Amino acid sequence: MTAPPVPPGPPAATVLLSGGLDSATVLAMARAQGFVCHCLSFDYGQRHKHELLAARALASALSAASWQIVTLDLRAFGGSALTDDTIAVPKDRDERAMAADIPVTYVPARNLVLLSMAVAFAESRNCVDVFTGVNAVDYSGYPDCRPQFIRSFAHTATLATALGTQGRAFTVHAPLSDMTKAQIIRAGAALNVPYHLTHSCYDPATASDGSPLACGRCDACQIRRRGFAEAGIPDPTRYL
Repeated sequence: MTAPPVPPGPPAATVLLSGGLDSATVLAMARAQGFVCHCLSFDYGQRHKHELLAARALASALSAASWQIVTLDLRAFGGSALTDDTIAVPKDRDERAMAADIPVTYVPARNLVLLSMAVAFAESRNCVDVFTGVNAVDYSGYPDCRPQFIRSFAHTATLATALGTQGRAFTVHAPLSDMTKAQIIRAGAALNVPYHLTHSCYDPATASDGSPLACGRCDACQIRRRGFAEAGIPDPTRYL
């Protein structure tokens, strides 16, 4: 079985788009590199749907070629505050606490699962480039955000796919891996990323008009706030 020919014109890529600050920046970077971007978002049983609404708005604002939601229920795994309402989201932790361990907001093997689905989506569209916004610097503590995982996964994806066995290696682009949040925000601002459309909070409230209000106290909110402050760029987030 021979590989299908590479389509003429600009290269295509699959972009994991969560609706957050990092994935929005990666989408803008991929577009700036000339990729035609097909975005995937996941309704995986997370605590709220604000990030999916943000992803839809970002896909439109950043001129993605397509955007699709895939539904799967990671609540079956359990063990995460993002998929189990009975587990409290940590609040008011300092930098030392964030860096000390893997937080309870870690969803077991989430990036492994979502990247596997992104590779399947990409292969079905005859492309071998996948973009993800994983970041290993800003105290996330998540093992599936580390560069060594991304390198290993790309190798596995090539071994596990028809395109890979036919000589087309997969590339998993993780351009934010070694960047601080301030560096990410500056890079995104230079690409006109509409950060007011992004959503980062793990435990938001809902305003009377249905829009999210970030708690300002979870790890994600604190990292986001500090990133905008260090970047010297106004934070457009609506906090409680």
